[in-house]
Amino acid sequence: MELPSTKPYLLRAIWEWCCDNGFTPHIAVEVDERTKVPREFVRSGQIVLNLGPSATNKLQIGNEYVEFQARFNGVARELSVPVDRVSAIYARENGAGMAFEVGGEHEMADEEFGVETVVEPPTDEPPPEPPRPDDGRPKLQRIK
Repeated sequence: MELPSTKPYLLRAIWEWCCDNGFTPHIAVEVDERTKVPREFVRSGQIVLNLGPSATNKLQIGNEYVEFQARFNGVARELSVPVDRVSAIYARENGAGMAFEVGGEHEMADEEFGVETVVEPPTDEPPPEPPRPDDGRPKLQRIK
């Protein structure tokens, strides 16, 4: 029998710790086709969401999904994020929190967000050395 993931329990614990200490909890999410978020705010397949009590309504951090209502540009939206797509939860004020591995076969390709990915073939050659200044020595110049 496979044990359930500890991730939703850790999400709830860090969310509660943030709120108890006056911090604003945020989650970083790797967006895929199951992630229900405003697509216009997704950048490079990722979105950061404020889970603070003043920013959300009807927040439920369940074992499978994080679900809540939030306003974007004054418009209320229903959001649903699979727990396995959360890559981090942290306090906005000091960055304290936890990062998670995001895996699974549900990953969305960058081209679906209009991001072009350039893949260079691996080479055995070391990268070229940067050009040296004309007079041989680098100089620092103070600008006031």
